[in-house]
Amino acid sequence: MTELREKSCQPCEKGTPALTESETEQYLDQLEDWNLLDNNKKIERVFKFNNFVSALKFVNSVGEVAEQENHHPDILIFGYNKVKITLYTHVIGGLSLNDFIVASKIDGV
Repeated sequence: MTELREKSCQPCEKGTPALTESETEQYLDQLEDWNLLDNNKKIERVFKFNNFVSALKFVNSVGEVAEQENHHPDILIFGYNKVKITLYTHVIGGLSLNDFIVASKIDGV
């Protein structure tokens, strides 16, 4: 299987089926420290940094990835040095391959 980081996101349209539980598990195994949420409809990871400035730089880098892939996560900075990234495909209300591609690219930031 091609590495997730080497893939590019493809547009999803309403009515596109979300990934199955087995597909989700297969892709999740390729990521670092991401967790399933909301009955396998979202993935999330918390990143911890030394300070607020480092956390903010990371958020900006994530923003660049999101813009390149045209697939945007929910991002929360909390506790001054932690960043929570939540991914799901809004239009289908669940997970698509795009979520795992972006997660993999965020792991590479």
